[in-house]
Order: sequence, then C-alpha cells, then structure tokens
Amino acid sequence: MTEHTTPTTPQEEAARAAETPQATSSAPGETMADSAKAKPVSGGPLPPAGKSKGTKPLGVILAAIAIILALLLAAALYGYGVRQAKLQSALNQQLQSRVEALQQSQQQQQQQYQTALQQQGQALSTAQHQAAAQAKQLSELQDKVATISGSDANTWLLAQADFLVKQAGRKLWSDQDIVTAGALLKSADASLADMNDPSLMNVRRAITEDIAALSGVSQVDFDGIILKVNQLSNQVDNLRLADNDSDESPMDSDGGRELSSSVREWRQNLSKSWHNFMNDFITIRRRDTSAEPLLAPNQDIYLRENIRSRLLIAAQAVPRHQNEVYQQSLETVSTWVRAYFDTDDANTRAFLSELDNLSQQTITMDVPAQLSSQPLLEKLMQTRVRNLLAQQPAAAAQGE
Repeated sequence: MTEHTTPTTPQEEAARAAETPQATSSAPGETMADSAKAKPVSGGPLPPAGKSKGTKPLGVILAAIAIILALLLAAALYGYGVRQAKLQSALNQQLQSRVEALQQSQQQQQQQYQTALQQQGQALSTAQHQAAAQAKQLSELQDKVATISGSDANTWLLAQADFLVKQAGRKLWSDQDIVTAGALLKSADASLADMNDPSLMNVRRAITEDIAALSGVSQVDFDGIILKVNQLSNQVDNLRLADNDSDESPMDSDGGRELSSSVREWRQNLSKSWHNFMNDFITIRRRDTSAEPLLAPNQDIYLRENIRSRLLIAAQAVPRHQNEVYQQSLETVSTWVRAYFDTDDANTRAFLSELDNLSQQTITMDVPAQLSSQPLLEKLMQTRVRNLLAQQPAAAAQGE
C-alpha cells in the first residue's frame, strides 16, 4: 500500500524548523558520543547532513510571515477598537440625549406636581374655612337644641306632661275613650312627679281630680251594642210574614139562604134571592183598628233588605255617638216588623224584645266638659318654657 502524506502549512513547517535545531543541538558539557547515543524523538530516520543548510531561508520566511500576520492582526485589532470607540461614543450621545429628555420630563412633572400641590393646598385651606364655619353653625345648632330639648330636664318633663293632658282631652271628647284618657292623665302626673318640684302640687291635685272624675263616668259597651245590632240583622230572614186575610169564614156561610130545588118553594126561593141581592148590593164593614198595608207577593225580599240597611245605620251610629240617628233607625225597624210580620211568632217576639232593649240603651256618655288640669299646665308652659325659648335668641345676639 502507498503512504499518503498530508500537506503541511507554512506555520507547521516553521514550527518544525524551530524544533529541529533544538533537537540537534546539545548541551556544552556533552560529548559527541553522548549526542550520538541519543535517540531520535520522532523515531524516524535522521535527515541527511547535507540538507540542514536549506532550512534556514524557510524559517526566515516563516518568521517574516508570522511578523506580517502579527502586524495585520494588530492593525485589525486597532481598527476594531476604533470602530468600537465610535460606536461607544454614539451610544453615549444617545444615552445622554435620553437622559436630558428624561430630566426635562422630570422637571415638567415636578412643575405639574408643584402646581397640583398648590391647588390642593388652596382647596385644603378653603375646606378648612368651610369646616370652621360649619363647626360654628353646628355649635349654634347644638345650643339651640340644648335649649329646646332642655338642658334643664324639668322643662322637658313639663312639656311632656302638657302634651299628655292635651291628648287625654282629645281622646275624651272626640272618641269618648275614658280608659285611654285616664291612662294619659296618670302618665302626665308621673312626669310631674319626676320633676320633684313642690310648686307643682296644685297642678298634680287638679290631675288627680280629673282622674277621679273620669273613673266615676259610667262605661258604655259600644262593641257589645254593635254586636247585638249585627246579630239582629242576621235574624231578619227568620221572621214570618203576617197573614192580612182576617175573614176566614167559608164562602157558603149563609147556609140558611140557600135556594131550594123544589118547584113548590118558588115563593121562598124568590124571597131569598131578593134578600141576597139587597144584602150584597151595598156592604158596610166596621174596623176598630187601622188598616194594615198590603204587601205584594215576592216583595218581602226588599222589606228585609230595608230592615237590614236600617240596622246597619244604627250600628254605624254607635262609634260616632250619634244617639238620635241610632234611636230613629231602631224605631223604624220596630214599626216595620210590627206592621208586616207575625207578632205572635216566637222569633218575631224575641226580635222585638231585643230591639226594645237596644232602643232603651244610650250610646253617649256624660263626660266632663273640660279638664281642670289643662289650663294650669298651659299657664306653666307660658311662664316657664316659652319665655325661656324667647330669651335664648336675645342672649345669643348679645354674646355675638
């Protein structure tokens, strides 16, 4: 087989040339025999002695090439450094321009911030002035409220007692509610007792007299009366109509005046016929009582509904304390029942009995015309509370 040798570059040849003298040279203390005894490094055959002189020009050439390459490399490095320096300077200029732009924007933002802070400071000062004005108004309102609500608790209790007595009067005269009126008077007396003021003994005595007067008024069971009237309205359908035909005698009651069928008794038959004609020609009847009104058939429905409407009017008059309307409605119902219904029937008798009991009851109470404690409390309110409220604005004006 043939051997293939790889071509070598000039750099490899220069390196081999530099290594060859070192391998051939020997130290000064060595002898030729020692050098001859030394083994070759590469292990190959030694070059012939006549070829050592031709390697020197090749080494010089290689060294020159190396120097030239070093100079070219240095020049390339220098050029690269110059380009990098220019790029760096350009980048520095860009960065500097950006920094200047940022500084300008920062200055503008600072100016805006300062302007905003000034505006906020002005708004804050305005808000502080408004808050001070509102605080002043609030203090004035608190003073007024303290005056009205009563920094003095006795003033408030006195006003409360006056209000309770007035409410008791309204419940007494408008609704005739004696129980509620008495409770309101007791609450007013308790408010005056909390004041612990000996000068109010005459007022408390008047309130006690009013409570005693109300306790002596007879109570009327308005709810019970209304329930009884409504119960009568439900019983109207149980009433039986009266029969106005009082003539219950049969049609042939004149048995002695019957005609005979015998021809021989023609004289008697003629006399009977004449008397019958004369008796029926003109009829006169005597009535000791007033005539009862006639009621058409199927008209009792309207009669019963009219009675119910009258009873409803009477029930509505009870809470309104309309005694005259109440009595008139019951009297009308009693008249209609006695005229159109059978008074001998048990249901009708019970209905009329309950109706008479209700008509005898009154739906008004004898309540006092006025409360003796009300004018006394009104006078106290004039002297203590209202004069105090009138003096408060004058004192505030003097303080300003």
